[in-house]
Amino acid sequence: MKRLSVIIIGLIFTIFSCKNTTAETDGKYPGKLLVGHLVALDMAPLFVANEAGFFTEEGLQLELRFFANPGDNNAALANGSIQFSTNPFTLPYFGNNAGDDMRIVSAAGGLGIIQVIVQGKYLIENLEDLKTWVKSHPNQKLKIGLLQGDTLEMIVFRMLKNIGLDYDAFEIVPFDDLLIMVEAFRNGTVDILSHIKPYTTDLVVNHDAKVLTDNSAIWGYGTPNCTVAVMKEFGEKYPKTVVSYLRALKKGFQLIVDSPGKAVQLLDEGNYYKVDKEVLLYAFRNQPKEVVLRPNVDGMMEAIKDMVAMNYIKEPSQQVVDLQYLEMVESGK
Repeated sequence: MKRLSVIIIGLIFTIFSCKNTTAETDGKYPGKLLVGHLVALDMAPLFVANEAGFFTEEGLQLELRFFANPGDNNAALANGSIQFSTNPFTLPYFGNNAGDDMRIVSAAGGLGIIQVIVQGKYLIENLEDLKTWVKSHPNQKLKIGLLQGDTLEMIVFRMLKNIGLDYDAFEIVPFDDLLIMVEAFRNGTVDILSHIKPYTTDLVVNHDAKVLTDNSAIWGYGTPNCTVAVMKEFGEKYPKTVVSYLRALKKGFQLIVDSPGKAVQLLDEGNYYKVDKEVLLYAFRNQPKEVVLRPNVDGMMEAIKDMVAMNYIKEPSQQVVDLQYLEMVESGK
């Protein structure tokens, strides 16, 4: 009798072990997904998909976590505090440089999201005007606000290099908080700001800012601001979850393209952006009418090469971009 009890207990243990093994190897993450993000227009597909229930339709449970600083978002992904990170594409390269095996699996959504703007009072309308102004004011340095090591710095670095200028001709003002940067431009603390829609949209529409350039012009069409990143091990262990996540993200992006008014309503209910609904709608309506989640890797690598030249990181020793999951979404799998 005692031996029979031992056998039964052993069988029960074996059955539960098999169930647990199946749950762990079927490619689906078993719990709630924690998703780190900033607040930019290219994160709208994430927010819209969340509010519209697209992640729920894919069988996913999400909890969104806001980070004011991209570095904190990246650190949370590295230490396992979150499973997905929506962050400027430079950050996974920083992570890999530090030994954290991150993978970019998709663009976040949106085109030309980064804009470099200038105060309207200077009557500078374009980059040639900027070059002329600098040459004619050798004793006056315009202040440029940016996030160091971020896409917001790399676009400025390349922008200036393209017109034959460098940092020495300006006063660089570094920030570590995206919303504080906006206020600094509003109150005139900085003359030029490298920032993101819809905040730059608000500054253009309501505060007389002029757009000098954007990331599509500097790095090429389809080059993202933010990308979706996971740890390499997470993607390998839970590929179905990554695919489902990207499928929901694509649905959110499509809704924005097809029905910008409905998207704004959903975002307003979720209180994601600290701008007027009219500004957000203006930003959506002035975006290219297409869903682009495949990042322009060549454009990204131009920025990464500049990061290496500036000694922010070493030359990447491995491929950071992994689009196998996005390809499954694109193929309808």
